Amino acid sequence: MPTLVNTIDTTSSMQRKDVQNMNTKESILRARDLCKTFSNESIQQHVLKNLNLEIRKGDFTVIMGDSGAGKSTLLYALSGMDRPSLGSIAYGTEEISKYSNDKLALFRRKHCGFVFQQNYLNNTMSVLDNIIVCGLLKNKNRKQIAENAKKLLSQVGLSENSYNKFPNQLSGGEQQRVALVRSVINEPEILFADEPTGALNSQNTNAVLDVLSDLNNRGQSIVMVTHTVAAAERGNRILYLRDGVICDEIELSRYEGENQERHRALRAFLQNMGW
Repeated sequence: MPTLVNTIDTTSSMQRKDVQNMNTKESILRARDLCKTFSNESIQQHVLKNLNLEIRKGDFTVIMGDSGAGKSTLLYALSGMDRPSLGSIAYGTEEISKYSNDKLALFRRKHCGFVFQQNYLNNTMSVLDNIIVCGLLKNKNRKQIAENAKKLLSQVGLSENSYNKFPNQLSGGEQQRVALVRSVINEPEILFADEPTGALNSQNTNAVLDVLSDLNNRGQSIVMVTHTVAAAERGNRILYLRDGVICDEIELSRYEGENQERHRALRAFLQNMGW
């Protein structure tokens, strides 16, 4: 397991208590000796190498690293979107890496939400219908889903006049907020996000990150891949990947707005990693 970077000297007593509380959280997802190899004719690329990791309930876990370090590969393996070449992934007491494809699909539907760099909304359906059709995978009460979707859309700052619009009639930031609502409509236990702000300008980036922070503050467990410091600052646990292994990590207090102590601690950590 990676070495825990000690940030206590750079945090307040309240932040130290917050960090200590994080270490007592329940583990909900565990990867053991995880390996992922891609083969191309006679060439083999070892992307993940005997990686061990626990994801804790309620954490906002951020995965960082250089391009090609294996960040997205790790995210897809943890979420059951891709299978590891070797090793195991356990959710609770169940080893999901042994599931059949059908059972793995049911696991993702029941336990996981997904947000990607591209929002993958259907431009032939209204904003509301994009969310409802996802909700119907788990709950057959269309009226209940629609009411919940409207409540969530309101919480992310989208007004009623956007509900019946098509996604391509919205801004990029608004579309990504719709995608976020779609990802949590079925109340997933873990939300996986792969560069969710990578295609957005700075204003829309902040709006989407605010939504993710709000979700986490309400108890949503999040695992996010990012290459930006601004996005990473929203996490309370930052992992750094290099050449397919977690070389180190840092624990921070929970994000509650701009905080120079957290910012300096993260910057120092990333500088130490060669960022």
